[in-house]
Formats: sequence, structure tokens, C-alpha cells
Amino acid sequence: MAPRHGYVHSRAHRKGTHVSDRHEHSHPHDHTHGHRHDRRQRHGLRHRIGHLLAPHSHETADKVDSALESSARGMRALWVSLVVLGVTALAQAVVVAFSGSVALLGDTVHNTADALTAVPLGIAFVLGRRAATRRFTYGYGRAEDLAGLVIVLTIAASAAFAGWTAVDRLLDPRPVTHVPAVAVAALVGFAGNEWVARYRIRVGRSIGSAALVADGLHARTDGFTSLAVLLGAGGSALGWQRADPVVGLVITAAIVLVLRDAAREVFRRVMDAVDPALVDRAERALTEVPGVRGVGELRLRWIGHRLRAEVAVVVDGEVTVREAHRIAVDAEHALLHAVPRLTAALVHADPEPAPGESDPHLPLAHHVAA
Repeated sequence: MAPRHGYVHSRAHRKGTHVSDRHEHSHPHDHTHGHRHDRRQRHGLRHRIGHLLAPHSHETADKVDSALESSARGMRALWVSLVVLGVTALAQAVVVAFSGSVALLGDTVHNTADALTAVPLGIAFVLGRRAATRRFTYGYGRAEDLAGLVIVLTIAASAAFAGWTAVDRLLDPRPVTHVPAVAVAALVGFAGNEWVARYRIRVGRSIGSAALVADGLHARTDGFTSLAVLLGAGGSALGWQRADPVVGLVITAAIVLVLRDAAREVFRRVMDAVDPALVDRAERALTEVPGVRGVGELRLRWIGHRLRAEVAVVVDGEVTVREAHRIAVDAEHALLHAVPRLTAALVHADPEPAPGESDPHLPLAHHVAA
């Protein structure tokens, strides 16, 4: 069977390191991959400390910072939004206590739940910083996907609670007091949630965290439900007692809508879905690499908020192992520049078929599942 040049390249390129994802495959543009990684094998601890103190990115200016810095930005977004939403929910809870507004109660509970989602996400970002091990060979980035599932369940629980409370109040109407205070609390809730939503979504998209984006969408819906509370307060001021629980049901419907969007986003991430445009972008970059005569199987997958790639490229079957290795390095280099948030690529070089030559991968055919 023909030599698997790309596989040799990838194993040699990463041998002995568990921190390749930590620095997003960073290196200056002097193309001295082998020498630098040899030094890392001899001075691994010093190399890691250097990256922690002065991280640098392989990617161009329009892309994200290093993976470590991405996690730090995610953590900062979580804790800042936790404080803002915590203060917002506390202010609303005070008004709920003396007004009896079930719509504002639902909004307050939802805001509290939204603030508390910072906890699983924070844990996920901390775990994501840990180096890969012999058991978790891809690292701990998948913890973000688990956190996304927790967020989806939290949104679902909020919807159930808000809906149950609204129905109960419809069946047993009670007057809402201190309507002006309820209106002010609704405006406070909208302002706090919209600010947090913009912040989380911006940071989440910047670092590629589906969980953080889902959390931002959650906060945005909370903002609009706060405005719905304002409508309920207006109805109560006009003497319609059922306005408050009706608005509570509207809030429940809004929560269900954001639940659908967040669940879809997290489900796609858990199932390794990627934007097809990224695949097209990667293929175009590979076809422009000198020595690459074709692109075979190409796979991309998210691990937390970082991407990894596996690709087979076709090269001249007469080239040496060293030349095939050089082409594989160039192909990986091109991918790292072309695909945002890509941290590593496993490149396998296949020899170009010769007339009458059997498929060199034929001995593997019986291992492929039907």
C-alpha cells in the first residue's frame, strides 16, 4: 500500500504535545514548524509558560485571538452579564413582593435563570482551558456543548414555570398593585437584558461559542418579555385584571420561541454540524496549494469554540516522502489562514492514481461500516 504521507506529517507535527489547541497552532510566518516543535518537546514547560504570558495568534487580524484568550473573553462576558442580570432580577423581585404581578414574577424568574446559566458556561470555559490528556485526547472543549444543553433545559424550565403561573392567575384573578413600580421594573428588565444580550452574542460569535450565543438569545427574549410586562401593567391600570396573566402567557410563548432557536443551535453543535460555507472555503484554500492535485474527504468539527479539520489531499505519486510531507504542511498552513477559529488540521496525502493501479486503500475496505 502506498505510504500515507499526510498521516506521517500530522503525527510528527504533533508528537508529544497536548497543547496544540491551546495556542491555535500559532507560529510566526517563518514556516519553521519542525524546528520549533522539536524545541517544544525539549522545553515543553517553558514553551507553555511563554504562551500563557504572551499568547499570539496564527490567524490574520480579522480573526479571533488565541484559544486561551477566547476562553478569557468568554469568562469575562459571563461574569459581567451575571452581575448586570443579578442586579436587574433583584430590583424586579422587590417590586414583585409588594405588587403581586404574575407577569413580572415570570420575568424575574426568567432573568434569574438567565443569570445563573453563567455557572455551567463558566465551568465549561474553565475546563476548556485544560490541556488534552491520554484519556481526553481532544481536550475538554466539548464541555461547552454540555453547558449548552443545560442552558436549553433551563430555558424550558423557565417556560414551564411562567406558563403554569400565568394559567393559575387566569383561573384565580387577583388585582395588581403599585402599577407604576411594575412599569419601571419592566423597563429596567428590558434595559438590562438587551445590554447583556448584545454583549453575549457579540463575544460568543467572536470566539465561536454556540453556548454563549444561545445564552445571549435567551437574554434578548427576556428583554422583550419585560416589555410585555409593561403592557400588562397598562392593562391593569385600566382595570383589566386578566391583562397581567394574559401577558404572562405571551411571555411563555416568547420563551418557547427562543427555546426552539437555542435548542436548534446547540443540537447542531452536538451533532458536529458546521456551516457549509466553511467547507467550501477550506476546499478552495487547499486547491490553491502548490502540489495539491485534488481534495478528497474533508471534515470539520467544532470542539467547544474551536474547529479541527481532517482532510485527504491528492499529490503526485512519484514524489518523495519528504516532498509529500512539505505539501501536507503547506496544506495545513493554508487551512489555518483560510478557516476562522481552526486550530489544527490532520492532512493525509494520497498518491495520484496511476493507470492500472489498484486503490491503495483497498485493504481497509472491509473495516468500513456498512
